[in-house]
Amino acid sequence: MILLADGGSTKTEWRVIEDGAAGESLYTSGINPFFLSGEDIFILLEKELNILSGKSFSKVIYYGTGCSSAIKENIVKRAIEKFFSPDEIFIGSDLLGAARALCQDEPGIACIMGTGSNSCYFDGTRIAANVSPLGYILGDEGGAAVLGRKLVSGVLKKQVPKDVIERFFETYKMSPADILENVYMKPFPNRFLGQFARFLSSNSAVPELRFIITSSFDEFIIRNILQYPEAEDLPVHFTGSIAWHFRPFLEESLKAKNLNPGTITQSPMENLVIYHTNNNF
Repeated sequence: MILLADGGSTKTEWRVIEDGAAGESLYTSGINPFFLSGEDIFILLEKELNILSGKSFSKVIYYGTGCSSAIKENIVKRAIEKFFSPDEIFIGSDLLGAARALCQDEPGIACIMGTGSNSCYFDGTRIAANVSPLGYILGDEGGAAVLGRKLVSGVLKKQVPKDVIERFFETYKMSPADILENVYMKPFPNRFLGQFARFLSSNSAVPELRFIITSSFDEFIIRNILQYPEAEDLPVHFTGSIAWHFRPFLEESLKAKNLNPGTITQSPMENLVIYHTNNNF
């Protein structure tokens, strides 16, 4: 048996492949070695993936956010090794997973747009160029956390219509003080802010909110995609919840910059299964 995983900041998707057939997806909380220690990850697996405890895996293939250096990869690897004891472990970045899923063995521009955002030029074999995403404070343009941050800022500074402000607080049942505490005092502020992207989606007809969406996507394109010269000729692919749910706005922004929208998926998992099946895992 082989276990394939796609780890994001908000949730992690797991898929067991046995005799060439993939089972149903299992989900746990997000895993990010920038915020969780190896012991934290092990405890999370014990609590949320106990259904797989004791199963024998020949290989675990894990693609995850934050796995961008050997040090961070090893944090995840040790936790997986301790919990599953597989014969072999492969740890790769979520961006490599996205690139392989979206491009397969062809060159293209591969992007992630979920809680955070990232991008690369994939030459069909490897990530040949990458503009650093920098996280939701310095970068992550177009990601849910940035969309949520801009919305909350607009609400608290009264930069959106009064009825929108009232609707926001009716929806989330929290005070401005609650919001500030969650952003500045509690863990995972990116997840907290990311939840508000749903409000933007539901109220995208409001001009001020539509502007938050479109300007964020324009920023992502300008500050990331347009730095790859290959983007002029290659399809620009996306995976992630924001890319999927805001697809019309995203495609509009791409076409306005004379870019070619490619595949857009909510999750890379289905195409990762295809990639690894074609490449014998």
